[in-house]
Amino acid sequence: MTNADARPSNPVAIVGPTATGKSDLALDLAEHWGGEIVNIDAMQLYRGMDIGTAKLPPSERRGIAHHQLDVLNVTETATVATYQESAARDVEAITARGAVPIIVGGSMMYVQALLDEWAFPATDPEVRAKWEAVLVEGGVAAVHRKLAEVDPAAAASILPTDGRRIVRALEVVEITGQPFAASAPKIGDPRWGTHIIGVDRDTETLDERIRLRTELMFERGLVAEVHELIDAGLREGVTAQRAIGYAQVLAYLDGEYDLHEARERTFIGTRRYVRRQRSWFGRDPRIEWVDGDDPQLLTAALQADAALTRNAVEGDE
Repeated sequence: MTNADARPSNPVAIVGPTATGKSDLALDLAEHWGGEIVNIDAMQLYRGMDIGTAKLPPSERRGIAHHQLDVLNVTETATVATYQESAARDVEAITARGAVPIIVGGSMMYVQALLDEWAFPATDPEVRAKWEAVLVEGGVAAVHRKLAEVDPAAAASILPTDGRRIVRALEVVEITGQPFAASAPKIGDPRWGTHIIGVDRDTETLDERIRLRTELMFERGLVAEVHELIDAGLREGVTAQRAIGYAQVLAYLDGEYDLHEARERTFIGTRRYVRRQRSWFGRDPRIEWVDGDDPQLLTAALQADAALTRNAVEGDE
């Protein structure tokens, strides 16, 4: 067995932009090492949100155990803090069984919360209610304008359509008296000594993959899936209805634009999200990057893991 083939003693995280091939690589690594997969895609936490999140169906999971999939109803609110606690239990249980936890996904704050043990600022129901009232009365533009006044950096980093995160940022700024970013964890040694491997592709190639994925989602029944989720309470949920693809289909069903525009807006929204992912993960020096276009991707990932092992050993000397 070569160093690149050696079974890691620590968890391995596969992160990076949407549609780069992280799920397939995670399956390959899990098969190679004897691992179990822990999802770290926030929208794949929801039951029934399958087509629009590109969730692997059970028939394609190669018999490998998957965790943190289908754990929420669409009426429930996904929170980073709740995920952090439950996913950490999964990682530690997998390790205790003698298997390798393979953490895979691209939800940026969820990755940092799990691997950096993010300690979240306290909440204040009165402050939260005040800003939620502004959101209801003035719309997302009103709270975003206010955030731009008190914390321009936070306003620039949060999508102007993400009312929930904007309200949370305003709450944290008011409670702590500090910028929202001050509550973020500092990058250090990742929890459990996790090796972090990033997957990316050439932008033109990735755009083509996103376009194809978007078309396939609609062809495979995304609109019908949204209809079913509406019956399950999608419109009443806080986070699920804002997911890329689902928000656009809801707008189509409400007559805001036609089906072609819903597809196009889904494609554009995904590309914008990819830019944010690249910016976020690109700032993390702990990530060893591999090219998703590499025909020997599994080998490249094994070599990346071996390099992270060597770096850790050299850092301890």
